[in-house]
Amino acid sequence: MNLIETKLAAARTRLILDKPFLGSLVMHLPLKPADQKWCETTATDARFFYYNPAYIARLTLDQTQFVLAHEAMHCALSHFNRRNHRQKHRWDVACDYAVNMILDDERMPPPDAALMNATYRGLTAEEIYPLLHEDPPEQTLDQHLFDDSGSGQGGEGEPEDSDDEPDDGDPGEQEEGESEGENEAEASDGRAEAGEQESPPPPPLDPDTLDEQWQGRLAAAAQAARQAGKLSASMLRLVDQLLAPKLPWRALLARYMMNAARDDYSFQRTSRREGDAMMPRLLSQSVRVAVALDTSGSIGDDELREFLAEIDALKAQVRAEVTLHACDDKLAEGGPWRFAMWETITLPDGILGGGGTDFRPVFEWLDGDRADPGLLVYFTDAEGRFPEREPRYPVVWLVKGKAPVPFGVRIQLN
Repeated sequence: MNLIETKLAAARTRLILDKPFLGSLVMHLPLKPADQKWCETTATDARFFYYNPAYIARLTLDQTQFVLAHEAMHCALSHFNRRNHRQKHRWDVACDYAVNMILDDERMPPPDAALMNATYRGLTAEEIYPLLHEDPPEQTLDQHLFDDSGSGQGGEGEPEDSDDEPDDGDPGEQEEGESEGENEAEASDGRAEAGEQESPPPPPLDPDTLDEQWQGRLAAAAQAARQAGKLSASMLRLVDQLLAPKLPWRALLARYMMNAARDDYSFQRTSRREGDAMMPRLLSQSVRVAVALDTSGSIGDDELREFLAEIDALKAQVRAEVTLHACDDKLAEGGPWRFAMWETITLPDGILGGGGTDFRPVFEWLDGDRADPGLLVYFTDAEGRFPEREPRYPVVWLVKGKAPVPFGVRIQLN
């Protein structure tokens, strides 16, 4: 592993530990060194993170985290699938402002050439676009390889001058703890690396499929970060705005279950063929899902059966073992009911309810079980007594009605 790869790996690891929402998104963009003839800084086609090794060498570790998160946020916000009729360079500039102000809210130090303007804080790319000049003089930090209309750096495919390119020769601009000679050595290592992307990749042929994939990754990353208590209020609002109005409850529930089953990290040492470093990688595994039904009377049997049918359909996809229980103000007699991944989930006969609603018995049952589930899904109207403390495991509330929940992820039944 050369110095540039080590730097990128360190930046990704720090993002996972300090900002797990962004770190999770970044992990979905494999790193690819690119020929500096076409990639001056970094680029993405929503499938890979392309980088100019000489450019990465000039950045601090904090700035390296910024450019990694910058590309991942373009993808998570589906900028590659939202341009429609808009002029490409103007759209690319609007997207850069939108992403950079989000990262500024996260207090991430940007590279010198990043487009920053507090006027655009909190605005989407669609809202920023009409505020820009028809032919904006600004240049994007990176290249957006989303369609055939030319690169993000050069507007509509026209060449650009290099006035904004960082000057390697000024010692005052060298990064902390790095000498000019060290930077040149790193850049040289990067240029000599085998497997470098020699030309820009073709644009994706399936943007709608990519859009769906990235929306799922966005929801999954938000759940993981919220559970870890490391999702900022501004990012939480952004995610809610992106997901809540667009996705039906079935799609959201599927994404949270898939995240619980698949999106975990392993820091196992890689094989000697891949070097001596320990790098984070996505690890697939089965999941134990607990499902709780609110039987207080506000939710009918038909709705309960519909919900369980959806859980049953998802169970096989995520290789989940489901433990089912029911509760109004106390746990149902005869429960819990356990279903292997190949068994059909059915509504147990004789579930009685109709009393008040108290959610605490379900959480006390799980605590007494001494094996935290990978996920608890609670189907309810959210009108009742909640536990005082949030549990260690993730909770998804599928809510009929408008009542809030004190913790976990709330999915509106719509």
